[in-house]
Amino acid sequence: MDPNIEQLKKKIIYRSNYRGTKEMDKLLGAFTKKYINELDNNDLLLLEKLLDIDDTNLYNFYNGLKTEVEFEVNKVNALFKNFVYNKKK
Repeated sequence: MDPNIEQLKKKIIYRSNYRGTKEMDKLLGAFTKKYINELDNNDLLLLEKLLDIDDTNLYNFYNGLKTEVEFEVNKVNALFKNFVYNKKK
């Protein structure tokens, strides 16, 4: 596999697990773990862009609440929005 893609995946995994709030660490960590190996290069870049958004707006988007940023309509955002997080894990 392309070393650049592997480096990007490592960066994404790290950023998804170390957010700032424990709730988002768990939610984004579980989401990334589930989908990271199914995403193509473009989708990985979309995921990286999603991770640039602050926790409050990500939490609100995930829960269908009002956000201060506009979320693009794309595959990664749809996967995140529809992701069912099992809190027991």
